Parts: sequence; structure tokens; C-alpha cells
Amino acid sequence: MTIPNPSCPVTRFAPSPSGHLHVGGARTALYSWAFARGRGGQFIIRIEDTDQKRSSDAASVGFLRDLEWLGIRWDQGPTFTAPDGSVVGGGANGSYFQSERLEIYERYFAQLIAAGHAYEAWDTTEELDAMRKESMARKEAFRYRFRGLISPEQRTQFVAEGRTAVVRFRTPQVAITIKDDVLGDATLPAGEVDDFVIRKKDGFPTYHFAVVVDDELMGVTHVLRAQEHFTNTAKHIVLQDALGFRRPTYGHLSIIKNPDDSKMSKRDKDKVLRKAVKERSLSAPPAGTVSTEDWGRWIGDDNVQLDLEAAIRLSEALKVALPEINVDDFRRSGYLPETICNFLALNGWSPGHDIEKFDNTFLCERFSLDRVIKTPAKFDRVKLLAFNTDAINAMPREEFARRCREHAAQFRPEFVARFDEAKFALLMHACHERSKTLDEPFRTNGFLLVDDDALVFADDKNVRKALGIGASSVDGAKSGLDHLRAMRSILAALPEWTQVALESAANAYTAEYAAGKIGSVAQPLRIAVSGTTVSPPIWDTLVLVGCNAALARIDRCVAWASALR
Repeated sequence: MTIPNPSCPVTRFAPSPSGHLHVGGARTALYSWAFARGRGGQFIIRIEDTDQKRSSDAASVGFLRDLEWLGIRWDQGPTFTAPDGSVVGGGANGSYFQSERLEIYERYFAQLIAAGHAYEAWDTTEELDAMRKESMARKEAFRYRFRGLISPEQRTQFVAEGRTAVVRFRTPQVAITIKDDVLGDATLPAGEVDDFVIRKKDGFPTYHFAVVVDDELMGVTHVLRAQEHFTNTAKHIVLQDALGFRRPTYGHLSIIKNPDDSKMSKRDKDKVLRKAVKERSLSAPPAGTVSTEDWGRWIGDDNVQLDLEAAIRLSEALKVALPEINVDDFRRSGYLPETICNFLALNGWSPGHDIEKFDNTFLCERFSLDRVIKTPAKFDRVKLLAFNTDAINAMPREEFARRCREHAAQFRPEFVARFDEAKFALLMHACHERSKTLDEPFRTNGFLLVDDDALVFADDKNVRKALGIGASSVDGAKSGLDHLRAMRSILAALPEWTQVALESAANAYTAEYAAGKIGSVAQPLRIAVSGTTVSPPIWDTLVLVGCNAALARIDRCVAWASALR
């Protein structure tokens, strides 16, 4: 057991491993970490995996990976090998998985039962349902109360019937005052808290029991968690008193909402996908997205959600953007971890003095509970993207290229495979000033990977105007398509395929045949090699596409545009 030192706070973040880390959980972890780290204390990660239906080992690793990526490293907790090879976690208070601490919990169950603070309850589901209906008939809230100890004979009979007991805490019928350093104090009247379950039928402790035991044994001094746990704190207080434990300092944090005041939920992604499928009247999944079996379950039940990878494949096939909800979503989208931390810190806390841009070191130095905001925070994605854009634009070019390569290695490996180091660096150089995320150089330049004979040319007004499709010439002036035909021969004759050579040849042609208007030549070339009027600087783009591919694409564009004329 850790003996707390009041001058060195111990905080913890205790997720249930049911998927990647939600931004709300990430903010709780960030605040807990910053509070402890800024005061020379300890930050603990504990995995609350006693709900066997919701927990998985893979999900635990996902949480840890998300935290480490954000730069939130724990002093105690599950061991985790970071990408740089360093090992995070460990500690003398393990195991840090609650499912591996059952012997510890059993000792405290026995202690409470022996002292008369807890008892076995053998009610069946049907009996509990009947009690609830009786309470409803009386227009009262159902609260389970101690109904007397059972005899050994009754216990034997219940076992013979195949019943399994839970253990309930015998809650004292007194007013309970919750002291909270964020929300202030609140008192629940006597009788508000029922005799709640502390050990389930499967032998595992409930959240309420395990969290109280672990906070005590791990020396936790400050508990920061979501406001939804505020009333649960009353249960934890009465358990602490019955067990002779300390009461940590509590601070309950407001939820994070979408700008439209709805709660940020993992279901937001599902809503987007279902809407897109309905609009397209799809009766079967696009090839390579979702298995027929999973599709049937998903379509047939609004409560079923696709797993993350399937949802991503389906969104890409339907060409819809999924809203970022989890930390991993923002990572995939190319946001910087330092920007996410900066932005999350401001969603519920303020350093004052109109300061908005800061790093985690600043946060640790300044974070305090008295500046935590009580009202729900609004997650402004427009502002987050602006923060990320500013951070990327301020990066040295070499760092931008390095971090984009790391991002591509995980999420866009096809670009790493296609380009050698020099061409990859050129792509990064061409995209740096135009990028808002680390993913943008890849998301917006998919044309670089398309086979030359599969490139699709956008038939829109901007393309038609640039190529002169459907327009009559003025005073015999050359159209964009005419310039494209002429430039094709000039480019094919170049002795070298470099930005300097390409630009020099285009400028010479433009001066003689396009009245010096380089756009009238560059834009048709851009359409020919990218399919649209938007790309990185054209001379960089031509080098990235390559000589043979560029000439082949120009030929296809000329044929396509000629057919439209």
C-alpha cells in the first residue's frame, strides 16, 4: 500500500477497455496527469476491466497507445513499449488490471460482511423486476433495502435452485455530503442511496467497490473524473467510511459537447454512415468494405455499430468524412498530438490572461482546479483545425517532412512505397504551406498513385474554362487545349525532367504564344496530370508524376477534351 504524501499528489486515470480513447477521457487523463506532474506527484493508469462483456486486451493496448501518442506518460500502470523503445509503466502497486486483483477484493468483501456492512442477496431477476413494478405502482423510485439475513437452510435451498448471490453494501440511512473542488459541495438526503451491489454474480467486483479499494491501496489523493460520476461519489464515500479508508479530493469535470449542443458520441460516426447509405439506397455493401454478414446485422439493428476499420472502409467507398470522436480518429486525420492536448486543455480550463497557445510543460506548471469551468465545453472543430494549421505552418520544413513520413508509414503506406526519399521530400516541400494536417499531402494528392489510364478528368466549369471546351476563340487566340497540345511536344523533347527545365520551357513558350500569361499554360498541364484544377505547384507536380506518366496523361487529356469539343 502506498502512503500518501499530501505535498505530492497521486492521481489516476482508470478507463474500461472498450475501444480507443474518447476525447472526453483524453481530457480527463490530461488534467489528471498535469495536476500531478506539475506538483511533483505521480500519475497512475489503471485498467478497469471487471466488466467482462465490454473489456478486451486489444482495447487496453489501444488506450495506452493513444495516451502515449499524446505525450501523457504514466508513472505507474501497465507496462507498455513506446515507439521509441522506452518502456512506460510498472510500479509496486500492481497489478494495474482489476481483473487480476480479485484476491485483494475478496479480503475486503469478507471484512465488510463480517462487520455487518454488507450481505449476500439471492434475489432472482424476476423478483427484482417485481419489486421495481411495485415501486412504480406507488410512484416511488426503486431503492433496494436490506430485508434481513437468510438462514443456512434458506441458503442451501437457494443453491439447490441454481441461484447465485450478489453481495450488497448495507448503506447507512444518513445524509451524505460530497465535497468537490470543481463543482462545490452537495448533500444527498438520507435514503437517497440504496443498498447497491458491490460483488456481481460472476464474482467480479462492481466499479464502485473496486475503484474505492484501488484508490486506497494505490495512494490516490485526487480523483478527477466526469460529472456523470458525481452521484456515484456518495456510494464511494460510504464505502470508504465503512472500510476505514481515506477520502480522496474529488473534482468532477463537465462533459464535452458538439457545437450544436449534442453530446460527442461514438454514434456520431454511425449516424453519418447510415445517412449516406440511406441517401444512396444501398441494399448491399460496396465491394471490399463490410462482410455480408456484418452488413446484415448493421442494417437490421440501429443499435449495432460497425468496427472502426470497417467503418473507415465504408466511409471511403461512400466518399463521406467521419467525424473525429476518439483520439485515434484525430491521429488518422493528421492532427498533431501537441495541438490536441493544447485544444483539449482549453475545453474546460483556462490559464487566464487571454493565453490560448501553450505546450504541455506550460499546462503542468499552470493547471489548477480553481480554473476548471463547471459548464459543458463546446468542441469547436474549426478552431482546432486553425490551431493545427498554425502549428504545421510554424514547423521547420525538415520536421514537417519527417512527421509526414511517420504518419504515412502508419496510415498511408502506399505513398511511402511509391516515392523514393528525394521525391517524398519534394512532395512535402510542395505541400507544406498548403497543409492543415499531416494527412492532407496524401489525402489531396491521390492522383499521384492512380494508373495513367485510370485517371479521371473532372468535367466541371473550371476545367472546361481552362481547356476552352465549349467556348469559341476570340481573335484566333489559342485555347488551353491548343497550349496543351503544343506543350506536349516541347516537354517530350526536354533533355532533363526537372522543375527548372520544365518552368523555363513553359515560360519561353508562354512569352511567344500566350502573351506571357503562364496560367493559361500551367492550368491545362495541371488538369492533364491531376484531373482537376488543384494540385501542388505545377512544376513540382510534373516531376512527381514523372516524364513518361505525364506525357501519357497529357495524351489522354487531349483525347478526352477533343471529344467534348
